Amino acid sequence: MTHCIRTFIVWCVTLALASVSRAAPPVLETAANEVIEIGFTAKSPHADAFASVELYVVFDAPDGHAYRVPAFWSGGDLWKVRYASPAVGIHRYRTECTAKDDAGLHAASGSVVVTPAKSANRLILHGPVRVAADRRHFEHADGTPFLWLGDTWWKGLCKRIDAQGFRELCADRAAKGFNVVQIVCGPYPDEAMLEPRWANEAGLPYTTLDFRAVNTAYFDAADTRISTLIAHSIVPAIVGGWGRPQAGGQSTINQVGLDGFKRHWRHLIARYGASPVVWILGGEASDGNGPWSELAEYVRATDPFRRPLTYHSPGDPRASIARGNDRFDFDMVGIGHDGLNTANETLRLLRASLAHTPKRPALCGEACYERHMQTNFEDIQRHLFWTLMLAGAAGHTYGAAGIWQASVEGDPGITPIYDYTTWREGMAFPGSAQLGLAKRLLEELPWHRMEPHPEWVDGGAIAAGIRGALLVAYRPKRGIYDWGGFSVAELDPKARYTAFWFDPASGRRFDLGEVTGAESWSTPAVPSPQDWVLVMRAGRAN
Repeated sequence: MTHCIRTFIVWCVTLALASVSRAAPPVLETAANEVIEIGFTAKSPHADAFASVELYVVFDAPDGHAYRVPAFWSGGDLWKVRYASPAVGIHRYRTECTAKDDAGLHAASGSVVVTPAKSANRLILHGPVRVAADRRHFEHADGTPFLWLGDTWWKGLCKRIDAQGFRELCADRAAKGFNVVQIVCGPYPDEAMLEPRWANEAGLPYTTLDFRAVNTAYFDAADTRISTLIAHSIVPAIVGGWGRPQAGGQSTINQVGLDGFKRHWRHLIARYGASPVVWILGGEASDGNGPWSELAEYVRATDPFRRPLTYHSPGDPRASIARGNDRFDFDMVGIGHDGLNTANETLRLLRASLAHTPKRPALCGEACYERHMQTNFEDIQRHLFWTLMLAGAAGHTYGAAGIWQASVEGDPGITPIYDYTTWREGMAFPGSAQLGLAKRLLEELPWHRMEPHPEWVDGGAIAAGIRGALLVAYRPKRGIYDWGGFSVAELDPKARYTAFWFDPASGRRFDLGEVTGAESWSTPAVPSPQDWVLVMRAGRAN
């Protein structure tokens, strides 16, 4: 595994303590926010170990918090726990196991010394992502704002993208400014249960439909990919499995059973919860207050690190299982892939979500994959990003044909076949680079303080900003030969605004000089007939 998960498998310590004496417990060391792994070896054999033995390790942090961290069975007689903390100092731990007569697993103890963070990786230096106090955006654990720009790699853990290809895709997305990847670890969309296409280099994740017989080698291989994302400062947004009905018309949770999905989620939390991840309960999961709701409560109760939890909604995210604010931390909307029709409906759903109380962040989690079935070109990607962000979204998730289904020559990754685009072709689509330009522009501004202000503009534009200080407006593409601008209202006449057009396709800027002494202003013509972004920043007039 990469530097971001520092592995300390203490075979010698736990075995020696169990077989020789209860000598001084081990003292290990890691840096703040870096994951340490500790191994425990059973003294006795355990049949059906994955499903029948539960091991927890309770860490007492120097700040007084106690974290009851689930460990995972790693095969044979070995269990492992992973832990990370921002709190510098001594963290003492003790084990609690359902097999209380096994001295190798129960009542073992030791200490971890956490030293100050040394990594330049943003997810280590600033800490994992959480919901900010304003309940409208995300931030790192140290308060640094986090503008979510995600990509969709639903099937990115399968073997169609090999390890080198996965690193190549990570590097491309990180260079463009992406900092989240939505990736499924469990039942895939549009595939039957345990279909061979799920497999990675080590096979399928489970060998029985009830998720009782685990293939630990599958998850060891998945570990490497999750670590590669983190090494590129990309947050893995891990989806526990697709939810909508698969073969036979039954939802995946009904085929696996609630107990099986709980085992699966406990395993995911044990392996990845200490890392800077985000949880997506299920893709297109909807059941009122049925099993997905109970599963959400289980995930919340099992995760000691309290990573942000959401679910991928097939419509209004507050309409069913996300109704209670105690289960989910933010809303994820998405409605399909039909160009501007989808964009307008997604905007409506986002605004509806943001209007709910109590408040929580919302963003688009799936809409209009670029060139999906030869549609949704880069202008649609820009339109989605800018209209949703200026309507109050906490970020945005993009997707591209070829990538989301991990398509390669000879296997498009899905049946029926939507298109033959490969993941490497999808990686080069221009929309991803253009959204990276958009994110960089917003990060030059106090974007996390902006609020939607549609009343500030007309002419079909959409705006957000900080009253008297900042205005950012998006003018969607109109017809050909249409250079028309729009009007801006509610300016501060005592302020001196500097203004420029930003070309969201190329990043070019066209200076508009200063705007002073007026409460309203009509923009000049746009530089060319396409979509444009207007930025106005205020200083005080003399």
